[in-house]
Amino acid sequence: MSPQQTQAILVLPHLCIQNANAVGSPLTHGFPSITAFTGVMWALQRKLAQAGVPLQLQGVGVVCHHHQEQVTQGYVRNFNLTRNPVDKDGSTAAIVEEGRMHLQITLVLAVSEKRTPGTPAALVQSNQTQLDDWAAKAGHILAGMRVAGGSVLPSRPVPGKRVRPWMAIVPEAPGAAEKEFRQWRRQWLPGFALVGRDDLLAERLHALRTTQPDATLLDAWLHAARFNYAPVVPDGGVPAPDGQVKWADPQRPKGSGWVVPIPVGYAALTPSHAPGTVRNARDASVPMRFVESVYALGEWISPHRLTHLVQLLWHAEADEAQGLYRCRNGYQPAKAEGAGAGPDGNSTTDTLDELDEWDDDEAYAYT
Repeated sequence: MSPQQTQAILVLPHLCIQNANAVGSPLTHGFPSITAFTGVMWALQRKLAQAGVPLQLQGVGVVCHHHQEQVTQGYVRNFNLTRNPVDKDGSTAAIVEEGRMHLQITLVLAVSEKRTPGTPAALVQSNQTQLDDWAAKAGHILAGMRVAGGSVLPSRPVPGKRVRPWMAIVPEAPGAAEKEFRQWRRQWLPGFALVGRDDLLAERLHALRTTQPDATLLDAWLHAARFNYAPVVPDGGVPAPDGQVKWADPQRPKGSGWVVPIPVGYAALTPSHAPGTVRNARDASVPMRFVESVYALGEWISPHRLTHLVQLLWHAEADEAQGLYRCRNGYQPAKAEGAGAGPDGNSTTDTLDELDEWDDDEAYAYT
């Protein structure tokens, strides 16, 4: 089912998140799962409804400005773990490995209005005062919530940087909407937006099956999740005069973008159980189903390389028949582009690790 028409966006800029969950799934780490942010979106919508704000949140976009994973430095990295107090009998408590990280992110939420029949529309350009009030309420509510398991810290005002929540109307005309988006995306720099790249996973599977006919999507995903170095044959097949052989990953040429494996949802392992029939379930009033993680490929891309709002947003969809609950993103590269090139034809060589070089007054300095 296609998402409803987006009438406005709610932007929660430069959120400082402390001790967010760095383990997004059993197989990935380094950034929270996109399902963590859709969960924040739904929790915020419920709290807005309780506060009398008639807004429906439909999709979420994530832009990361800074990240600091709590790990030891070196070739092999380990999470910084906490020592729990001793047990009541005086014995040493077991260490439960937990991955944490500090984040500075911007959340972009697609908004539509829940109108009561016979009432005038509120999401209009002439009602900016009401929009500002709703944005302020959303920011106040989010300040007391958990985001990806982390605590929201207050953002300090910085000259030239918009740190307060704001709302804006999305024009209905496609041309006007693109023009507005070009203005909005400038406020999310410097940063990197996470977009879906299911197309790259299909390409990797096709390339892998040329040498391994029995390869599966899982094989392609694991192959894309690592560097696969091979000797590079020079043009013309003539070896170098010095006899040296260059090694590189043929699937990751220069300018191919920063592509990463990500979890995008869950797949059912069992049929749906009736409410209250599974012991120790979190909510005994709703059906219960055991699931496992679903994986795909994503790419970190600079917001200025996006041309439409739909390319940034992630939407949740559920297929009860197939038992699939996953998030989908609307990013689609142009056909004329090479792998990893941005919508404007330029290669996306920026990486998330380059955020560590960003020096700003709001950068974390935890010890």
